[in-house]
Amino acid sequence: MTEIKFCENNFTFGTDETMKKLKENYPSVDILAEDCLGYCGDCAVGPYALVDDELIQAGTADELYEKIKSMM
Repeated sequence: MTEIKFCENNFTFGTDETMKKLKENYPSVDILAEDCLGYCGDCAVGPYALVDDELIQAGTADELYEKIKSMM
């Protein structure tokens, strides 16, 4: 099963909305928000998530959603 993790500190880039859209459209996927994922350097510069422990980055939260969606 696919697992997607989001860092709560990265929500300032709109990734909280990305997470909500993914939960709505992919209810069978395990989608989590954690306090810190340990990618602080990446977290400070833009939206990201871990998909099955693979770092996925994008320029915007919408781009991140599209990247993750294409992996489903």
